[in-house]
Amino acid sequence: MRSLSIGLSLCLMVALVGQARAEEKTLKGKITCAKCELKKSDKCETVIQVKEGGKDVIYYFDADSHKKYHGKICSEGVEGTVVGTVSKSGDKLVVKVTKAEFKDK
Repeated sequence: MRSLSIGLSLCLMVALVGQARAEEKTLKGKITCAKCELKKSDKCETVIQVKEGGKDVIYYFDADSHKKYHGKICSEGVEGTVVGTVSKSGDKLVVKVTKAEFKDK
């Protein structure tokens, strides 16, 4: 019984740490393709490039968000706003998009 309690406690701690790493954020910038426009990838990846602290920061859309929005931006990026949960995968910032708004071209 004690080992079950310890196991459940560990699972809860891992879940809470995972939630602490991901944060909901509103990002404003240029939504574009990492391959076609930014030349930062060897495959098409949807990204939003934002200014933070005077530097360009790139947030990569997660796989589902990429599939949903890539057709709108592949040939030409557009300014827009993205709301989503941000996490880190390796050296990349990744956003799981909950809402995206594109300005008219």
